[in-house]
Amino acid sequence: MPHIETRIDGHVMEIRINRPEKLNALSPEMFTDLALALGQLHSDPDLRVGLIYAGGKHFTTGIELDRWAQILTSGDGFPVPKGGIDPFGLSGPRCSKPLVMATQGYCFTWGVELMLTTDVRIAADNTQFGMLEVKRGIYPFGGATIRLPEQMGWANAQRYLLTGDTWSAAEAHRTGLVQNVVAPGEQYTVAKEIAAGIAAAAPLGVRAILKSSRLAHSSGEQVAADHIFDDMAEVLHSEDAQEGILSFNERRDAVFKGK
Repeated sequence: MPHIETRIDGHVMEIRINRPEKLNALSPEMFTDLALALGQLHSDPDLRVGLIYAGGKHFTTGIELDRWAQILTSGDGFPVPKGGIDPFGLSGPRCSKPLVMATQGYCFTWGVELMLTTDVRIAADNTQFGMLEVKRGIYPFGGATIRLPEQMGWANAQRYLLTGDTWSAAEAHRTGLVQNVVAPGEQYTVAKEIAAGIAAAAPLGVRAILKSSRLAHSSGEQVAADHIFDDMAEVLHSEDAQEGILSFNERRDAVFKGK
């Protein structure tokens, strides 16, 4: 049975991490399969949003460090397969579709770093987050040193990065890392509802929002402002824009086609 499972539900790609017997420890094979799943999501025009979640009591306890050691000490970074998207967003293009993620139990190291590349996060209230690397003689290498200070706040992030201490779902919510904290077992349901809501929105508009937001983050507000109308003509002249107006006039939900 594969440890990264995918399922298509309408316009949503569900990506399930399913290695509970090893507490969802990340193997090199799992990295490859996860990258290929994100590549499919990125390139398939019929897919509009990804939902990442994990089977078992815990999202993950970390990586199989003994199997990753030789790969990482080469200095070449993560081996992203052809057609894949780096799950940690460190090399190559980012996935152009929104990602929703649900967590429970332990969500350590690579689980946090994967979460930092997603757009909406739901946590069960029993989730414990942690970047444990400094307790193992190494340091985070999947993007946490870059993204956690920006998303959690400098001092909040260093409090946990420099000690290897864990933090709660409540703390993650307080600092803006997660958007909802729910009872254990409800995280997938709530995340799926949000993913469905994104999938029902106008795809061209959704992708333009992500593109503009990421440009502002990477290059600054003024650069993003200078490009804000780049995709506007395509969006305004799309069938979806016409459908949006028509559905408003007809007092019904819009049905968007991404055209």
